[in-house]
Amino acid sequence: MNKHFQGILLSLTGASAITSQHTIQSLWSGYGEIVRVGLAGSELKSVVLKYIAFPTDSDHPRGWNSDFAHRRKVRSYDVETHWYRDWSEQCTTACRVAQCYGTTEVGDERVIVLEDLDAAGYAARRSSLDMAGVKTCLRWLAHFHAAFMGVTPDNLWQTGSYWHLATRPDEFDAMANGELKQAAAEIDRRLNSCSFQTLVHGDAKVANFCFSADGNSVAAVDFQYIGGGCGMKDVAYFLGSCLTNQQCEEWEQSLLTYYFSQLKSALVETGKEVDWQALEAEWSAMYAIAWTDFYRFLMGWMPTHHKINPYTERLAATVIKSLA
Repeated sequence: MNKHFQGILLSLTGASAITSQHTIQSLWSGYGEIVRVGLAGSELKSVVLKYIAFPTDSDHPRGWNSDFAHRRKVRSYDVETHWYRDWSEQCTTACRVAQCYGTTEVGDERVIVLEDLDAAGYAARRSSLDMAGVKTCLRWLAHFHAAFMGVTPDNLWQTGSYWHLATRPDEFDAMANGELKQAAAEIDRRLNSCSFQTLVHGDAKVANFCFSADGNSVAAVDFQYIGGGCGMKDVAYFLGSCLTNQQCEEWEQSLLTYYFSQLKSALVETGKEVDWQALEAEWSAMYAIAWTDFYRFLMGWMPTHHKINPYTERLAATVIKSLA
């Protein structure tokens, strides 16, 4: 960390000194790192820095290194900075996120100074979930979607998620010709034209949820692709990140019922007046479409991905048939 950023960090936190630095992980394609910093002389014993430094040459693990992809990544960090600085305080305890202590940038380097969620009681990470764990994350998503129902995504992505059609032209071109590719534009249109819009996290995989020790609550991280959209994009993507093919088949209906019950309650709690029956009907119909939209991305990006399974293919076949 350069001296400029060190000085700003000390000023933002009221600390007298930095006592330790530990890299938690590198950012995708070599765009920086996430660092836990120990502090002295402050009420805060530690903070987490998201340090972004735009490389001259990116090193994408799948080889997607076009100028378009680079511009998307740069924009994603601008969006995340705006999210933490201008939007994140609107989250309730039911959709917990890290507190932002400040942001700064110099040239092609920038830093987001965040609450250390491990120190706040969210130190557990999971790669797979039982039913209770899935419901804990769905509850977070429902409250998040309720909190931002109907907002205009100023300074965020107008269309949230990293895989939507307009932002993935290279992957679309790489797809094999067929019914899914032919249906892609209509699937995208239906998702984007939903009457009920909220903010979607945009990368709501299980790895981006931090769990409390008892597993009964979570906080979410990584808001690079937050923007407007139908909440089913988050729900479908999340379930695909943590459930097996068999679990998807067996748990689908009970999990969707749970999500919608939580969304309804959260809308009441936040005082949002919506036509609930219309919202539930519209978003329920979007579940399979949202799942198929992500399938379209995978078929161009990595057609051997493990998420391409019989459940995914069954949903996609149903959607494509309905569009015919």
